[in-house]
Amino acid sequence: MAKALDLKVPRAPIVFTIGLVLAAGTATFLDGAAFAVAQAFQGRLDLSNELVPLAAKAPLTAEETTAARVAWSYFEANTQPTTGFVNATSAFASATLWDQGSYLLGLVSASRLGIVDESEFDARITRFVQSLESLELFEGRLPNKAYDTRSLLMVNYENKRVFEGIGWSALDIARLLMGLRVVEKHYPQHGAMIRDALAGWDLSAMAEKGELIGTTRKPGEDTQFLQEGRIGYEQYGARAAALWGLDVVRAMSAERIVTWSEVEGVEIPTDRRRAVSFGAITPVVSEPYLLLGLELGLDAESHALAQRVYAAQEARFEQTGQITAVSEDHLDRAPYFAYSSVSTNGRAWGVITEEGTFHDEMRTVSAKAAFGWASIFGTDYARAARASVMDLGSDEGFAAGRYELDGSINEVYTLNTNAVILEALHYQVFGPLWSVR
Repeated sequence: MAKALDLKVPRAPIVFTIGLVLAAGTATFLDGAAFAVAQAFQGRLDLSNELVPLAAKAPLTAEETTAARVAWSYFEANTQPTTGFVNATSAFASATLWDQGSYLLGLVSASRLGIVDESEFDARITRFVQSLESLELFEGRLPNKAYDTRSLLMVNYENKRVFEGIGWSALDIARLLMGLRVVEKHYPQHGAMIRDALAGWDLSAMAEKGELIGTTRKPGEDTQFLQEGRIGYEQYGARAAALWGLDVVRAMSAERIVTWSEVEGVEIPTDRRRAVSFGAITPVVSEPYLLLGLELGLDAESHALAQRVYAAQEARFEQTGQITAVSEDHLDRAPYFAYSSVSTNGRAWGVITEEGTFHDEMRTVSAKAAFGWASIFGTDYARAARASVMDLGSDEGFAAGRYELDGSINEVYTLNTNAVILEALHYQVFGPLWSVR
């Protein structure tokens, strides 16, 4: 196995002057407004990189092709025929806009890999976009945080009808917007239909003064507007929103909010906005960095941060022998959803819920994280981590992962797990979904 990388970063970051937050090549695909805001940044981060993302290679091996087909089987089993929406978890008819963005990105990946034919792709996109156009919006402005996938009614996270809605998530909407832009890029014949469906959405409401803005509403209370996103997720959401010309200049770079924490001898990026002061958990997980790489391609900043998040996981394996691939995941037992982190709220390898409670005994080897790192960096360790989850596939798709504690399977099947696996396999053949090499 490859040795853990020496990626220590000074706590007072070395000054690097960069003309753009994004790599120069990125400018060719940003909308004009997004390119203009990108030019505003002067970064102060150590952008040195030791790991080089893999160049695209083709084709998939027979084992990888089988894995892609297994992942797609989740969508075949969980798409609602009347609405075209896909259940977030198997047989539970509810989903967020994040989930539906994952669906679109998984669908494009499956199509480009030859698993979904043109007629099925067109039928799926048409039905889905028609449903987007008919969505009931929170306060008439933007989609609610959750919908019943059968009826498209606004619900809470328990899938119970809430007539006034529970608010919107800027991050969730941004992921959907990413998916829609990728559909437009590869299948431009659907562009006009997508733009028509979104014509009634007030997208400007999810961005203000360069930040992503979400809302929350509790029964009997006024709607609250809140800055949304923490390190990694915030930058991913902003880069997706920027593709639609939204004002997200402050959120696009982690420079203003990054600090460093040592985990397994690796200095990893953490969010200086601590939970005590800002009222939000701050987990450092694989997922946002994987999505940046698989969808947009790692720029200088996200590359520097991603390789450190990855390297800490490899270092833990070198020191303990435990395969480590951590991310956010649904669980098949209480607390049912948690962030298995490299670090969270100052705690290395903490497993934390949205409510801030720790459940470290629930740490899993995440299937999507293992596939993602193997595709992006392709080290001996990353490939070994992926090999360790290859047996998690069934006719329901890939299970979310395996518990570290006893090696048992986290036997929950989710849209996001299987979408990210498809994205990872797409990346191996074509490169990032948006800026395809």
